[in-house]
Formats: sequence, structure tokens, C-alpha cells
Amino acid sequence: MMKIDRRTMLAGLAAASAAPPLSARQTAAGAFHPGALWPDDKGVHINAHGGGLLRDRGRWWWFGEHKTAGEGGNTALVGVHAYSSTNLTDWRDEGIALPVSNDPASPITRGCILERPKVIRNPRTGRYVMWFHLELKGRGYGAAQAGVAVADRPQGPYRFLRAGRVNPGIWPANATDADKAPGTILARDMPGGQMARDMTLFVDGDTAWHVYASEENDTLQFARLVPDWLSHDGYYVRVAPDGGNEAPAIFKARGRYYMVASGLTGWRPNPARLYVADAVTGPWRSLGNPVRGTAEQAATTFGGQSTFVLPLPPARPGGEPRFVFMADEWRPKNAIDGRYVWLPIKWEGDTPVLRWRDQWTLADGWGWKYDATNTVRPELVEGRAANDPIASCASTGSARTVSGSVLLPRHQLQQPHHDPADDDPHHRRAHRVDGPCHHAR
Repeated sequence: MMKIDRRTMLAGLAAASAAPPLSARQTAAGAFHPGALWPDDKGVHINAHGGGLLRDRGRWWWFGEHKTAGEGGNTALVGVHAYSSTNLTDWRDEGIALPVSNDPASPITRGCILERPKVIRNPRTGRYVMWFHLELKGRGYGAAQAGVAVADRPQGPYRFLRAGRVNPGIWPANATDADKAPGTILARDMPGGQMARDMTLFVDGDTAWHVYASEENDTLQFARLVPDWLSHDGYYVRVAPDGGNEAPAIFKARGRYYMVASGLTGWRPNPARLYVADAVTGPWRSLGNPVRGTAEQAATTFGGQSTFVLPLPPARPGGEPRFVFMADEWRPKNAIDGRYVWLPIKWEGDTPVLRWRDQWTLADGWGWKYDATNTVRPELVEGRAANDPIASCASTGSARTVSGSVLLPRHQLQQPHHDPADDDPHHRRAHRVDGPCHHAR
């Protein structure tokens, strides 16, 4: 692991000491507790916000923003944190994969804004490639750049390569004459490159795509990467123009492409948005809000904002792949206290949907049934726990079979935490406004 200096180490220790203590319920092994504190192997709440996962050589790797205590923790004072696991519930701290720099001239100097890091392994080179949203120190959210780093091992150390706007001097492949007209944000930014804020990476076969909120967060853009995945190849498209989407998370299921995104409300949660397409480049069609539950849950996406969708293998041979929706519950007044909302994605016909679960495991996560009276029944498909290739690799015996039906009305399911600080207008994102208070998560 890359060595970090004493200042960075002290910042990390101070942040860890400021985190709330972990309760016995929150440290129960083998189960997911959305919105609860999540301890690593050292008993410290996992610090990998806005992150994504990579499956590599028998382990899952979780990369995310390392946040520190207080409002200052919303800037990058440490770097990108890495964790690894064999079962998705018990995580080993692998240290800082990409530290911020002590050089004030570096784009990733301490105090910059470094968000939503994602890592993919290139099969041609065998190297691990990290992309992230970068804002230069002292410029608020005006820089809107994409950064890239590379490593020879999943845990790093990652070497920062460069940062900048995307595809300067190139028009999107699907841009119309109206899109190119003087006065549009697309035309304004074309010479120097397109803005890149909230982002994810999506690998489709041997092609990797950089997906990001652009054009002052009005429009998503999908930019193709070159074969080594370290830069863009010049081909990109606009998706959901003027839709005001951010926090994209993409997955492929049943021969189609799905995307979960959010609206623009700063740190405050808002209704999730679901899109579908027959090709990754679109056209994309809206499927509305994927959340099923109470009005509050639908309006706030259970208190979280999308960051990634994790594909899992089928529970049994011949079964369908499973998917886990990953979201962040932001705590802007004390950034290190942000939580994680992981939920199994279920289906209503060909529409993926999300329902709140106070607790779930890989064995029972896809077995809940809802009846006509709006009641949830934890009915596990027979044999799934025994055959689940993921649950069986857990170090603790968490998989179990549910016999009978335990009725639990939806209104009794635990509600997501609401922090009044999230309503502070200081943290609300202004649409098409750059500056210190314009947060482009």
C-alpha cells in the first residue's frame, strides 16, 4: 500500500475518532443493514463514500471517498480508500489507494474535491484504472474535470495521470444543429472540453464507457474510452438532454441496459429516476421512479442517492443474475458519518424496482414477496441458501432458510434517517450556478 505522510495519517485518525460508536446490532455479521453504521475489520465505520465495486481474483474491492469529520470533510483531505471482502458484508481495510498530494500545484492537492471514484481492470493490460470527478481546490464546482489514475494491483498504489475536461474540440455523435448553435452550453464548452461531474464507469464486453453529468448538470454524456481505458477516444453521445440528471448507475439485464439516476437537490435526497435502452448509446427511455413503498420513501429514495449497481452471479446454476443497488446517505454537517444504503433489485415484469429492507442477506434478499394488501412476506426460494455461491463463501454462517411466512406491513419497515442539516439551503445545489455552494454530486 502506498505510504502516506504524517499529516494525512493524523487526518485519518482524527476522522476515525470522530465517528459514532458501533452498536451490537450494527456489527451483526452476514447481513446488510441499510443506513446503519458499517464496521470494517478494525471496528471502524467504512469510509468509502460515492464508491463502486470491482470483482477481482476471488475478492470484491470497494473504492470510495475517504471523508473526515465536520463540514470540511466534504473536501478531499486524505484520498480514495479501498476495502476488500470475500462475502460483501465483512470488509478488510486495505488503506488509501490514491492519496491526495502535498504539492499545491497538483490537481489533486489536499483540499480539492475528489468524488465518486470507480475502478475497472483492463483485460488487455492487466492494469487497474481509476476514474473520478475532480474539482480544483478553491474553485468550488467550476472546474468540472475528470481525473484518471492507474495501478498494478487493485489496492494500489494508484499513480495519478491527468485531469481535464472531456473530448475538447469534438461534437457528440448525436448532436443536432440546434445543440451546436451558439449560446448552448454544449457549444460553449466544445473548444475546451465538456464538463464532467457525477460519474460512473460501465464496461460492456471489452468496451468501457465514462458516464457523467455534463452541460451544467443538464445532460448526461456517455464517452467511450480507448482500449487501455486511460483516455477518451473522441466518441460520445448526449443522453436525456435537459433532464437534469446526476448520480448515474448503470447495469445490463435481460438483454437491455438500465440506469438509475437522481435529480439535482444538493445533499438532500430526491426521487430516483429509472431509464432503459436497447443499446448503451441509447435512445434511453424513462421508466419513472423505481422505488416501491411509502410516499416518503419514494420521494427520498430511502434517504439515499445512487452511486453504483453491483451485478452478482445467479443464486443457483441456470438462474438469473442478481443486482444490488448501492446508494449514499449524505451527512454534510459531519461528512464522515455518511451511511450506505444497499438494497436488492427486484423485478415487476421487465421493470427493476427497489423496496426498503431493514435487514437482509444474500440468501434471502431476493425472496421477499408483496401481496395485494401491501404486506411483505419473507419467502425464500427453496434451496437458494444452500446453492448461493456468494453466501457459501461467508466466514460466518449467515445463510438461513425461512420456513413459513412472517407478515410485516410496509409501514412498519424502518424509515431512512432524516438529518435536518440536509435541508439547509446552503447545501442545495443551484441549477446552472458555479461556485462554492454549487455541489454537483
